[in-house]
Amino acid sequence: MDARTRALLEGSIVPTILRMALPNVVVMTVQATIGLIETYFVAQLGLDALAAMALVFPVLMLVQMLSAGAVGGGILSAISRALGGGRRDDANTLVWHAVAIAIGLGVLTTLAALLGGEKLYALMGGRDASLAAALAYSHWVFVGAIPIWLFNSLAAVIRGTGNIYFPALITALGALILIPLSPALIFGFGPLPQLGIVGGALAIVIYYVIGSAVFAAYIWSGRGVLKPSAFPQRLRWAPTREILRIGAVSSLVSISTNVSIATATGLAGLIGPAAVAGYGTGARLEYLLVPVVFGLGAPVAAMVGTAIGAGQRARATRAAWTGAIIAGVLTETIGILAALFPQAWLTLFGAEPTMLEVGSHYLRIVGPFYGFFGAGLALYFASQGAGRMGWPLIAGTLRVLVAAFGGWIAIRLGGITALFVMLGIAMVVFGGVNAVAVASGVWFKRSSNSDVPSVRGSEAAKPEPA
Repeated sequence: MDARTRALLEGSIVPTILRMALPNVVVMTVQATIGLIETYFVAQLGLDALAAMALVFPVLMLVQMLSAGAVGGGILSAISRALGGGRRDDANTLVWHAVAIAIGLGVLTTLAALLGGEKLYALMGGRDASLAAALAYSHWVFVGAIPIWLFNSLAAVIRGTGNIYFPALITALGALILIPLSPALIFGFGPLPQLGIVGGALAIVIYYVIGSAVFAAYIWSGRGVLKPSAFPQRLRWAPTREILRIGAVSSLVSISTNVSIATATGLAGLIGPAAVAGYGTGARLEYLLVPVVFGLGAPVAAMVGTAIGAGQRARATRAAWTGAIIAGVLTETIGILAALFPQAWLTLFGAEPTMLEVGSHYLRIVGPFYGFFGAGLALYFASQGAGRMGWPLIAGTLRVLVAAFGGWIAIRLGGITALFVMLGIAMVVFGGVNAVAVASGVWFKRSSNSDVPSVRGSEAAKPEPA
């Protein structure tokens, strides 16, 4: 057994999670901050450009969450469980299947954005100049959908082996390139033309193209745990299913987060573009929580998946609760600080009075609920590792129902304040349902050879470190 897999199975849970998570959380935060920095530069182009970013950002984050957290989670889960069960050849086979899935979904993403973007952004409150700017940014950034999917899928392959550090390193180095490249393309610099909001989109595409190439070179160099074949193999249904049975359900959960925010953006659009910009800028902090928790959730999912693959159920459960507690405390701290000092966040992106008023109102009401969202999201990632996504899907669906239908009623009965209260309640529902499900032992009420291979025997045969 390789050293990384052994550490996931035998290392002390808390130190192992923290050792793997801390650099990952930092780098995932850096990656999320890239989008915020780009929003800052785009905001210099005016209120319509800022509103355009508020319209496109939920869609871009959806693609990020689907490729990294949902389908990427399916890839990580399948590979970690295969390695935990001693099935190295199966893990190698999964790599090419992950690439094929990423390319196919990248093509579908590009087509969906080009064909349906205008109607979607209009439904979300886009009008006139803000809608035109949103379409310009959207068309260019989603031309690069295949590199986005490949980047996150190949990173998930590497994380599934327990190697959190290399994807984190490449993400951080990429940020050092993207941060100066984005304003250079937006405003022009030297030989680079002034492209406006389109320049920001091109910078993101360049980032993912280079990152995908680096990840591919690492995997096929043979320096890691996996040794996939040099040329594509004939695709088979079993490995594809092993990824998609987790990735597809996880995608629905990811969609629920974005649908909740997109719906609230549309409801805020009833007030006007400044309200859209205000809510969208405030909710950008909620989006920042996703990569932060993902930085923690990826090692938790790898540990849970590897432990279940080896038949160590008690260890898998303890790892899940450890991750949920850490994520809940971290995100609640962020939420409380945002509620106490909302303008410290909002003024990073502009000083328009209505935007500041609406954004501050959102953060003061919803910020204290962020801990429920963070803990629930950590348990969602743990459920990916376990290969059990039924209850996270229910939790995500309930969140959408509360946020969308409850929010629709709330804004008519109590205005935007009632809408924001309903969004906070939706977070409580999401976290609470996931917690009750894991506590009830739903992961282990059914078992199959693909979900819980017992090649190492039960956890009772060998004591586990706490």
